[in-house]
Amino acid sequence: MTDSTSDRTFLSWPFFDDHHRTLADRLDAWAAATLPDIVDAPGAHEDVDTTCRALVKALGDGGWLRYAVPKAYGGMFDTLDVRSLCIIRETLARHSGLADFAFAMQGLGSGAITLAGSDAIKSAYLPAVAAGEKIAAFALTEPEAGSDVASIASTLKDAGGELSLSGEKTYISNGGIADFYCVFARTGEAPGARGLSAVVIDADTPGLEIAERIEVIAPHPLAKLFFQGCHVPKENLLGARGAGFKLAMATLDIFRSTVGAAALGFARRALEEALKRTRERELFGAPLADLPITQERLAEMALDIDASALLIYRAAWTKDSGAPRVTREAAMAKLYATDQAQLVIDKAVQMFGGMGVTKGVKVEELYREIRALRIYEGASEVQKLVIARQLLSQ
Repeated sequence: MTDSTSDRTFLSWPFFDDHHRTLADRLDAWAAATLPDIVDAPGAHEDVDTTCRALVKALGDGGWLRYAVPKAYGGMFDTLDVRSLCIIRETLARHSGLADFAFAMQGLGSGAITLAGSDAIKSAYLPAVAAGEKIAAFALTEPEAGSDVASIASTLKDAGGELSLSGEKTYISNGGIADFYCVFARTGEAPGARGLSAVVIDADTPGLEIAERIEVIAPHPLAKLFFQGCHVPKENLLGARGAGFKLAMATLDIFRSTVGAAALGFARRALEEALKRTRERELFGAPLADLPITQERLAEMALDIDASALLIYRAAWTKDSGAPRVTREAAMAKLYATDQAQLVIDKAVQMFGGMGVTKGVKVEELYREIRALRIYEGASEVQKLVIARQLLSQ
């Protein structure tokens, strides 16, 4: 686990209020005291289903999941505070990638309910999310519709007084352990993006099948789902029919910045590990840290970390200050922070030499953890398109 030597000076920036600083300190102490017993237990990274269930429960018991839902349904604030979400993800990621994943999916997986669910739907799901009693999942991606959400082929059709959901989803985080899924499917009001809607469906609904568990380089619960004529009450629609694309983008607007924050946490931990290693390791009769090339790399790492933090917390502050959309700001934050974290971690691995690619060494774990963040919730290439289109539309 981290030894809490991470730079904390960013908390004095004007983006934050006192409660954000308190949150960062309290969570850091809780993570150091609580997470090792879960994520460092024998077999914890082999049996990720059990580990993630334990993490969700611990995060709920600790009160941290209250930040993922609105106050009216057991949450901390009237509306989601994106700066708090970013601080939590950055802090958890610095300690444990799985802990960050468990927290993030409770927010993203229930985000569409928070934004567009009826009072009855919110009451049925959000308090349990905040308590860590129900595990959430966000089912958007399909085999032929990842970055191109408008190409979704799954269908949601009227079936008497209900809806019938059919289709396939893939690379669904929490797939196989989730208690419910927020699913985006085609209702056909118009071609492309304008013909999508969203619905919440319980994991035990007949016709919902976990078709395949997917293994990735940094183990997380991940699955391919089949929906075969699943009957869903019309009351489970999230928002208006045909507004699913806007809802998906609005959800990502909130949580994209937090992906950058998780990458920032990984990068901070990599710098901590690199500083410790270069001070302790001797090369040519002197600490590795005395070499000019090492100092150059450390300076580059610190620069990329601070630049990422500025973009992330600008986006979060902008959203919390009342901006209806932060598409450009969030895209910049996610793009820069995830790409630069990859470079920061790679530099740390290089400083460790052969140890850096040895299983069980923290920087090797970070190297595997960071890679997916440049893909999910919009790949880096897609973020560049988003930013360019925002510029061209002005």
